[in-house]
Amino acid sequence: MSDDLKLVYTGSVIEAGYLAELLEENKITSILRDTLGESLITGWASGSPEDSARLYVETTYAEKAKKIIENYLASR
Repeated sequence: MSDDLKLVYTGSVIEAGYLAELLEENKITSILRDTLGESLITGWASGSPEDSARLYVETTYAEKAKKIIENYLASR
C-alpha cells in the first residue's frame, strides 16, 4: 500500500462494503480489499470472514473517515 493511503477499517466484507458506500456519500473515496477472497482466487484460504476486509482512504481524509466509521459503529 502507498504512504498516501491509510487503513481505516478491518472487518467483514459486507460491513466494509456498507462503510465504503457511507464514506462515498460523504465525498470520501475508499479502496476495499478482500484478503480472503483474494487468497481463494489464488488457491488457498488466508484469514477469516470476520476480518478479511480492509478499507483504505487517502491519508488526508483518514481522520474524517475514522470519525464517520466510529459514529456508525457506535449507533448500531
